[in-house]
Amino acid sequence: MNEVEKSYIAGIIDGEGSILLEKFHKNQLPSPAVSIASTSLELLQWIKDTFGKGTIKRKKNYNKDLHKDCYTYLLRYNDALIFIEEIYPYLIINTKRKRAQLLLDDYKRLTPRNGRYSEEMLDLKLKFYNEFLSIK
Repeated sequence: MNEVEKSYIAGIIDGEGSILLEKFHKNQLPSPAVSIASTSLELLQWIKDTFGKGTIKRKKNYNKDLHKDCYTYLLRYNDALIFIEEIYPYLIINTKRKRAQLLLDDYKRLTPRNGRYSEEMLDLKLKFYNEFLSIK
């Protein structure tokens, strides 16, 4: 991504996106994710093509007479961290900047590669998770 694309995408994240920790499997601790919801499939496809990763899913529309179809672009795990690192300098919304910074600073340090946590490591990870959730 070039600098203009990064700043444009950061603006979309500031307005319509989420930087979050999400559980993708039942027995797993929450992992980094970036999500953008939009009625513009073209926009989400452009973001996906520009970054080169992620998935786009169509949301269920229960009332087509009142609502447009909506789509969600989703990045998970390390792809989300790489994406956040790319757009971080251009984020403006304080909550999203703080969450992005916390993920970039601490997530990998607090996550063992083998997925096995000692009691101390698990305690630190849970404190990190609670700190992340407290950012409003």
